Amino acid sequence: MPFTFPRTLLAATLALSFAVPAYSAEPHKQIQADAEQYKAPALKLLERLVNIDSGSGYGPGLTQVSDIAVDELKQLGFTIERVPDATANSSHVIATLKGNGKAKILLMAHMDTVFKEGSAAERPFHIKDGRAYGPGVMDDKGGIVAGIYALKVLKNQGFKDYAQITFLLDASEETGSDIASELIRNTAKAHDVTLNLEPGRPADGLVVWRKGSATAVVEVKGKAAHAGVAPELGRNAAMEAAHQILQLGKLGDEDKKTTINFTVINAGDRTNVIPDQATAKADVRAALPEEFDRIEKDLVRVSANKLIPETEVTTSLKRGLPPMPQTPESDKLVAIAQGIYGELGKKLTIEGSGGAADASLSAGVGTPTLDGFGIVGGNIHTPQEYAEVESVAPRIYLLSRMIMELSKR
Repeated sequence: MPFTFPRTLLAATLALSFAVPAYSAEPHKQIQADAEQYKAPALKLLERLVNIDSGSGYGPGLTQVSDIAVDELKQLGFTIERVPDATANSSHVIATLKGNGKAKILLMAHMDTVFKEGSAAERPFHIKDGRAYGPGVMDDKGGIVAGIYALKVLKNQGFKDYAQITFLLDASEETGSDIASELIRNTAKAHDVTLNLEPGRPADGLVVWRKGSATAVVEVKGKAAHAGVAPELGRNAAMEAAHQILQLGKLGDEDKKTTINFTVINAGDRTNVIPDQATAKADVRAALPEEFDRIEKDLVRVSANKLIPETEVTTSLKRGLPPMPQTPESDKLVAIAQGIYGELGKKLTIEGSGGAADASLSAGVGTPTLDGFGIVGGNIHTPQEYAEVESVAPRIYLLSRMIMELSKR
């Protein structure tokens, strides 16, 4: 069953307008020709972006990527606003393009990657066996490229049947920031629909639901002592943290798609001293919002069971992105996308994801949202991340035609 959440009156009104059109078996010949023509230059732009380090918080690289994207969007007639964000050590970009129609369409992509400085030099953009490789090649530099070239296709057609297209480029999607979250929420509220340009799934799919994210933090206070002379006088915070990790790591719920995985542990700095402090952090993912409430309460309840007497254990849950539920509105968007891809004789897989994304923020304010419109790829967040070269033209076609169909509302 799809996940549901309360809908605003605005969203309910908008949902009525998304009628699913009938499609012919034939593709839009000029859109298809332009998409194929743009394959090579799109890969060149992708190469430029991938060969720039733009890990989260790396200001110089993020500025370079931003400047390239902004230059491309200005050439398409977009008005540019930069939103500074000290947390991101960069600026987010809001680009707007006015049309002659009624629909307000939001495109979103992000400029930051999970890769540290030096990654581009170590693993520069290259193509092998039909796949493009390099840091951020599909997450999400491929999404930026897909968006820009879909807009180039529409400009070639003289298509302006929308009221407004907004292209939001987030500088901190991988780590999140309060400014970015508020910017996305406020921008999404002012639009009829959001298409997020996160990567297309490996089987050539779109993402119709996502889990939300949170970080569980366990802090332990113990008592220091000489580890060799008098360990019994100490209270080992590291041992207690290990105990807590083992028991708190069982708080997930497979049936509800809730996971908790401890990923960061810190304790002590000298081998001959019983550590008096320890911290453990866990990645928490949930498809249902109420599961975060349950996890938060259970962290407190279960952590009361201690292994080391006279240690102090405190827990907290820092919430990140909310879940993006599958809804009747997103199902209608899926039907439109499937019809468009069918024009090319192709079929999309429709999937969920354990990864959180900016689409969750858009969906959370009631704006119908569909995700995964970027270039198809796989091995996300690893040195083996890749993008499928042959997906470039079909994905440009899909996004171009999606904007055209949504503009008919």
